Amino acid sequence: MIRSSTCTLPSATRPFISPLSETRGVSNIDRVKEPTAVIILVGNELLSGQVEDVNAKFLLPELHTLGVAVKRVLMIPDEVEEIASAVRECAARFDYVFTAGGVGPTHDDLTIAGVAHAFDRRVVHDEQLKALIEAHFGAPLRPEHLRFAEVPEGAGLIRAEQSPWPILHYENVYIFPGVPVILRRKFEAIRHRFQAPPFAAKAVYTRQDEIDLAPLLHRLTAQFPAVAVGSYPLWPEGEYRVKVVLESKDHAALQQAFAALTDWLDPAQIVRTE
Repeated sequence: MIRSSTCTLPSATRPFISPLSETRGVSNIDRVKEPTAVIILVGNELLSGQVEDVNAKFLLPELHTLGVAVKRVLMIPDEVEEIASAVRECAARFDYVFTAGGVGPTHDDLTIAGVAHAFDRRVVHDEQLKALIEAHFGAPLRPEHLRFAEVPEGAGLIRAEQSPWPILHYENVYIFPGVPVILRRKFEAIRHRFQAPPFAAKAVYTRQDEIDLAPLLHRLTAQFPAVAVGSYPLWPEGEYRVKVVLESKDHAALQQAFAALTDWLDPAQIVRTE
């Protein structure tokens, strides 16, 4: 779900305490211990519909495969206060924050300033970045070139062979450009940093109607709180009516929940399992 708002949530102690999140259909997301993340997409062009986002579409399955639970995807304008507010609240609430967009030489590239403001830091020129930029563009550097060397004071640079340019982060906030090919290259260079115990999943495809499944799924979530249960109807109907997905990092609980569900369902209504 994409929300054009900030993470206005109560403060909590990190790490790895996940809040309830919203999903479509009947679902239960347990408060299991797992790393959590937020993706913040920055850009007026996204909010106006002029440009379709592809960065969250890339990051979401990547992070899920790594065992990171993405709890929010925010879409915010090119405004320092909006960026700062979102980053400040989400960095305090979740384990990782990934920003995409708003990095560059133009007047509306304000993510660096927003992140700096979120932590009450100045925007400064990083000497390592400045040297790389000078080597790439040649001297003398124009003010527009130097925008690429701007970082929040105290930020860190991660060097990786896969990316000619370092990946910028401030504490748990990872700052990516909005250009999809560059974002992907930079994320892939550091994706190993976010590896966590993976999610495991089971699925049951059934011909039963979702309204008839609801009592069983409520019973299942109550009996197996460590297992996330999602119900996804197919419309219009095809081979099946509803796909029920069970997911957990607790493999034993997952197997038990799967066995219980298939035992409770009418075998004649089960199309297949996986």
